Amino acid sequence: MGTMEMTDFGERDICSKWITPSTLARGWEQGSVREEARLSDGRVIVRGKVARRILNPKSLHGPRRADYVLYVYPRVALAVAQAERDIFPLGHGLRQALVTAEMRDAPFAISSNDTGFLLHDRTGLTTPTERELALDQFPTCDELLAIDKQWKGIQTSAQETSLTQPYDSDGADKQPHNYQEVAINRTLNEIAKGQHHLEQCCLSRSPRMGPRSSKASSSAKIHRRRAGANQPPRNCH
Repeated sequence: MGTMEMTDFGERDICSKWITPSTLARGWEQGSVREEARLSDGRVIVRGKVARRILNPKSLHGPRRADYVLYVYPRVALAVAQAERDIFPLGHGLRQALVTAEMRDAPFAISSNDTGFLLHDRTGLTTPTERELALDQFPTCDELLAIDKQWKGIQTSAQETSLTQPYDSDGADKQPHNYQEVAINRTLNEIAKGQHHLEQCCLSRSPRMGPRSSKASSSAKIHRRRAGANQPPRNCH
């Protein structure tokens, strides 16, 4: 049997042999790095009285997954990484990583194969916006967090603490959808900065997620009272 060539490794091999070890070697905690993270379910197609969900992730409207989502606070994404085989250029997966980063509201998108990393700074605060990194130069959590705080206007420890407060503890063990997490995180960030006039327009009113909406709204009201606001946020649907 001949020796396996590097091009024989698939994306999951790239993840387990290079990307994951690089993140851990640079100080990322294992619990802060999620692999194969679910972003959205497939679209539901209705024909007459029959409904089915698209389950093929390669379909146009199929479910979306991220190879890696790196978190700094619970449910607050800091970076998204996309793995590609080494038969492709280093930045081949960057477009997909950027789409995923936008969905997660993450400030950094990363594309990688077995040769290194291509980092894109969505905040525009660093120059150049895109730069190549060696496998042993994966950005640390502290490096990315410092830029993220500047981007979001987080200046005090009190503001940072408000973003780490749990807002999803109703005991039902249900997880909010990706877009709901992003909407709530943005709301809490604005509250932490002292914004007193907010409208929450992105919370679902579906029967399955109804209690979640009221829970999120209650949490936002609590945070606004802590920020010194007198008027509670309005819910618009």
